[in-house]
Amino acid sequence: MSAHVYKKVELIGTSPKSIDEAIETAISRASKTMRNLDWFEVDQIRGQIVNGEVAHYQVVMKVGFRIDD
Repeated sequence: MSAHVYKKVELIGTSPKSIDEAIETAISRASKTMRNLDWFEVDQIRGQIVNGEVAHYQVVMKVGFRIDD
């Protein structure tokens, strides 16, 4: 395995449907402007409650990408 250098950036994904969709939305959008995306880590999960039900999900996450290519 060769050595790599990575950079991390913070993203916040949102979705009215699920945590998974919030993650996928953020990664999909980031992949349009960032190259070499390699991994992600979720730091925070939160949401909005309306009338006693979950109305929206928000995921604060970091994505890592290689900068040595």
